[in-house]
Amino acid sequence: MNSAYIRFYGQLNDFHSRKAMFQETEIGKTIEISVNQSVKDLIESLGVPHCEVDLIIVNGLSVGFDYTVNENDKISVYPEFTVIDIKSLTKLSAILPEEIKFVTDVHLGKLTKYLRLLGFDTFYENDSTDIQLIEISNSEKRILLTRDVGLLKNNRIIYGYWLRNTDPYKQIYEVVNRFHIKNKTKPFTFCLTCNGKISIIKKEKIIERLEPKTIEFFDEFYICDNCRKIYWKGSHLKKMDVLIKRFSS
Repeated sequence: MNSAYIRFYGQLNDFHSRKAMFQETEIGKTIEISVNQSVKDLIESLGVPHCEVDLIIVNGLSVGFDYTVNENDKISVYPEFTVIDIKSLTKLSAILPEEIKFVTDVHLGKLTKYLRLLGFDTFYENDSTDIQLIEISNSEKRILLTRDVGLLKNNRIIYGYWLRNTDPYKQIYEVVNRFHIKNKTKPFTFCLTCNGKISIIKKEKIIERLEPKTIEFFDEFYICDNCRKIYWKGSHLKKMDVLIKRFSS
């Protein structure tokens, strides 16, 4: 069996921290390699999905995912660069769509509501299969958010991201920072239930659907163009103002 040296940088080491046997890769490790193995297959065999990788350097040269690993290769694998300009190198991560939209897996219902509350178009169905998620991500140019590393290793995925945090409140911070969308929030534009567009509606048009105290204390109302759910800035939404203000200021 041949061997090569590989090192992961930055957030890519988040994947190795899940497996004690790969913790050495944080500083680099010599590993056994199979003949005719692509660098993409090698990287994913060590737990890192291809959509998290932005640059691969082998023996001082940038390469693509199809590069065949050779004996004694020195491989460095990097996540997205936000400061250093690497335009002259082989950048591997897909260029994000101009409009940032998301699709979330079946375990991310609370994160979905946070994203919609901040004004991000987010597809979610609690019975979606992995294949359906991938198809929606690709056909609608949505970033697939998941905690399932295996799902992100699917070759068909173009836009994908593995959430490091398990707490939904921390996850929303993670997503906003990762995709640099703090200044793109548009609160109260998507329905928290169905992701339909929300519009302002006059009180008198829906007054028969309101409780007496709601009629008395509130005057500004919104309605989902799709499911017709009514919204107003009551106590349940006021609790979310802290979240909104942190990302909209």
